Amino acid sequence: MKAFEYAAPRSEQEALEFLSADRGRTEVLAGGTDLLGLMKKLIVTPDRVVSLRQVGSLHTIDADSQGLRVGAMVTLEELLDHPASAQYPAVQQAIRSISSQQLQSQGTLGGELCQRPRCWYFRDGHGLLAESGTAIAEGDNRYHAIFGNSGPAKFVCPSRLAPALIALGARVRVIGPNAEDETVMPLEHLFRTPKHDQQREHSLAPDQIVAQILLPPVGERGNASYEVRHGAGPEYPLVAAAATIVAIGGVVSEARIVLGQVAPTPWISAEAAASIISLPVNEETAGAAGDAAVSVATPLSHNEYKVQLVRVAVKRALLLAAGLETGGF
Repeated sequence: MKAFEYAAPRSEQEALEFLSADRGRTEVLAGGTDLLGLMKKLIVTPDRVVSLRQVGSLHTIDADSQGLRVGAMVTLEELLDHPASAQYPAVQQAIRSISSQQLQSQGTLGGELCQRPRCWYFRDGHGLLAESGTAIAEGDNRYHAIFGNSGPAKFVCPSRLAPALIALGARVRVIGPNAEDETVMPLEHLFRTPKHDQQREHSLAPDQIVAQILLPPVGERGNASYEVRHGAGPEYPLVAAAATIVAIGGVVSEARIVLGQVAPTPWISAEAAASIISLPVNEETAGAAGDAAVSVATPLSHNEYKVQLVRVAVKRALLLAAGLETGGF
């Protein structure tokens, strides 16, 4: 590991002062479950690491009539245990699916959203785009994208909470580069598909920080998330889906369906959502939504199996959101 400076600011303003506008010179440390491994393998080599552990404002959870405001340094376990999270079963299900007590207790919400891709080309030092995507297209791409993969980026967004949060309409508060600079935007705008090696998979500038995640009141929306995994261990899922619906008289009037582990960003499936509007949620209509979701899929040479898994995940997420049995494990 390269030698580095360590900064431990105690306020948001002080944290921003330690960050550099030059990409790669500084890195933000949250729970450390991802960054430390990247530094050990020299994938990232910052001159300074800025820990957010002592920034008190980033550790709070506030619930009121406006919804839930969660600091980026709140651990997944703290969020899961908070009484207000009960109205967001999609988020609870996503956290519980991370079958690692260590990751739940140490990993933070901001760190989970901003973790780097698990792509083995990237993790082995071939760069985020791995020869402009040709290495992935021509190599082992079993766990890579089946949506949004026409450009050089073919990795999948690794966040397991992002689909649920985006389906629920979450927003994110981003601060920096100066103390007075603050942006609140839909969470989906935090993610992007890089076009060249100078871009990362997030829209954050090097001198910006995710400070809070804002969840609106759930109201009458049913919500749920579902992962298709190898097994019950801590491994990342093969695909995931999160759904929110509003049903009036048993008929869906609003829907949002977001897929995970299938694209460089959390994938909002307008096709799946449109297919369920004005219909009741049942085995047939939920299955049709799964078919609609994969109608625009473009699998690579070794990951076509994900198409069927997306069908399953969308169907079961919708059934769970409607309070119905999924028929599976």
